[in-house]
Order: sequence, then structure tokens, then C-alpha cells
Amino acid sequence: MDDSNDASDLALMARVAQGDETAFRILSRRHVPAMLGLARRILGNAADAEDVAQEAMLRVWTHAPRWQPLAAFRTWLTRIVVNLCLDRKRRAAWVDLDEVGEIADPAPDAGEAVEQNERDGMVQRAIGQLPARQRTAIVLTYGDGMSNAEVAEVMGTTVSAVETLLVRAKQNLRRVLGDTAEEA
Repeated sequence: MDDSNDASDLALMARVAQGDETAFRILSRRHVPAMLGLARRILGNAADAEDVAQEAMLRVWTHAPRWQPLAAFRTWLTRIVVNLCLDRKRRAAWVDLDEVGEIADPAPDAGEAVEQNERDGMVQRAIGQLPARQRTAIVLTYGDGMSNAEVAEVMGTTVSAVETLLVRAKQNLRRVLGDTAEEA
């Protein structure tokens, strides 16, 4: 009789890290039933629980060479299973294609596209008419997505000065664009 069935999880993981399939099978027989039960309780679905248990053991096999015994093997494996279950719960459920119905095209129709292009052009022209420092603050903040601190650094000024420039620029844009400013 093989005495490796009595080996500790730590000793078995050391062997698994060396590619020992027998040690891996022993760990699997020892822990998969409990992990399968845990996954079933979290997910409420036996098929998904089996997938999670298999994925968890695959991760044990692939991560064994890097595994550090900072916690008990069972604790580490339980954490893997719980994380896989939570990931699976976060994903949207599959829906049968027949149940979906018509999928709406997210692209704007031709008329909406023309209107959007006109609005974009008006906004760009209005931004072009702003004083240079206001225009720079608007472009860096909203065009390039920089924070006020980053804009201040680029412009060689303070954050409060950038905030003032942005307020004035928005006021000027609202005055020039009117109702179009709200839409844009």
C-alpha cells in the first residue's frame, strides 16, 4: 500500500510542484468533495459547481510550483473556489438566443449622426474662440482627460487658477452655444 495517502497537504503540494500526478490525484480525492459542496452552496447549481471545482484544481496544478505555504493548503484552495464562484456570479447569465429578441443597433441613425456632427462642429468652433488659457484648460481637462493638478503643472499655474479658467471657459461656452451647450 502506498503511504502517500497519509502524507500532509504540504508534502503533497511539494510533490505536485515537481509534476507528481499521483500526489495531485491524492490532493484531489482529499479536497474536491468539500470544494464541490462549497461551490454548490455558493452557486446553487451543480453543473457550475463542478466547473468551478475543476478550474480550482487546474489552478492548483498550474500554480503549484509558485505556491507558498503561507496558509494551509485547504485555506488556499477554499479561497480559489470562493473567488471563482464570485467571478462566475458576477458574469451575466447566458440567455437563449431565441429569448433575446431583436437586438437594437446602438449606432445613431443618419439624422442623429448629422445632428451630432453639427453640434460637435459648433462646440469645436466655440472652443476655438475662447481665450488661449481657457481653451488650453478645457482641452487638457476634457479632451485629454487630465486632472486639474496635471493641467496646473502643464500650464505652470495653480490648481485654483485652473479651476477658475475652467469656470470662465464654461460660462463663455454657455453664452456662445446657448441650448447647444447642454446637449453637447
